[in-house]
Amino acid sequence: MPHGHSHSAGCGHEALGIENELEVGIQYSLYEKIDMNNLECLNEELEGSGKTVFKSYCDRLNREKFVRSDADEELLFNIPFTGNVKLKGVIIIGADDDTHPKKMRLFKNRPKMTFDDAAVIADQEFDLERDTHGVIEYSTKVVSFANVHHLSIHIPCNYGNDSTTVYYIGLKGEFSEAQHHGVTICTYESRPNVSDHKNSLFDSVNHQIQ
Repeated sequence: MPHGHSHSAGCGHEALGIENELEVGIQYSLYEKIDMNNLECLNEELEGSGKTVFKSYCDRLNREKFVRSDADEELLFNIPFTGNVKLKGVIIIGADDDTHPKKMRLFKNRPKMTFDDAAVIADQEFDLERDTHGVIEYSTKVVSFANVHHLSIHIPCNYGNDSTTVYYIGLKGEFSEAQHHGVTICTYESRPNVSDHKNSLFDSVNHQIQ
């Protein structure tokens, strides 16, 4: 039965059928549109490990690459895209223990966020269920995430461990190339430059003298 409430506290997720894995994989291909060179993960235990969780849906169960938090249970991903994205859904896979993320907070178009910046109200947040196979999709408010060039994902807590483990983050949506408009420089002459009109002025003067 349809329901018209906001999805700010974990509502809006649905179970994905494994039989349509290929179709889901195509939908979750936005990782290919991430500017990986500038993606950053704050509080990652191993430098660069945060980038490894953005991979193909078919590779989501690969446990060789993952990110684990360092000083405490928080993680913050700053994800720049190479164009504009209409974000429709997120999948997040954690470990089968208490290091699994318990909450996810999303921020739109706020590059270089820090944990202090994340203290503000998120554009959307979800209470996460334990998901070790990537079968739960969290649906975003499309109106809020219709024109995203940068996405920040804040993981503030887990199920009770000192550190948080993430194996996969999948992003579903539509991508469009960034529109680059050339800058047109127009020069307007506010006052006539005498040198530019020298000949015509002299001709005019000479004509009047005669």
